Amino acid sequence: MTYTKSDILDKAKELAEMIAQTEEVDFFKRAEQQINENGTVSFLIAQIKKLQKEAVNLQHYGKQEAHKEVEETIDNLMKEMDSIPVVQEFKQSQADVNDILQMVSHTISNTVTDEIIESTGGDLLKGTTGSADGCSTGSCGCH
Repeated sequence: MTYTKSDILDKAKELAEMIAQTEEVDFFKRAEQQINENGTVSFLIAQIKKLQKEAVNLQHYGKQEAHKEVEETIDNLMKEMDSIPVVQEFKQSQADVNDILQMVSHTISNTVTDEIIESTGGDLLKGTTGSADGCSTGSCGCH
């Protein structure tokens, strides 16, 4: 059976809906809501954004020492924010969702590659397609 791009996109949307309904995505959404409702996190984010703008201006005007001090303050605020449990949970949930997406991407890529190798009579262990076998003489222009 041959599939169209439209068929594949429909399946991709179906897969995306399945992923959106996983425990990992559900946890991510809850963690994001907790982040948005956390006054300390909101304050730190506002401070960091303000200082980042200041750092850009200082760098633009060549005030290296002041720029360095502001960057250090930003780093300290980031560390403070990262130490808050809800932020740690949020970052872990981001990583978990990303892991699922990477796993799906790798599975699709590896399966397509394996299907190509198998359908051309190639060798899965070597990772070569069957068309490479006829190229050992170099007559195909690949050498």
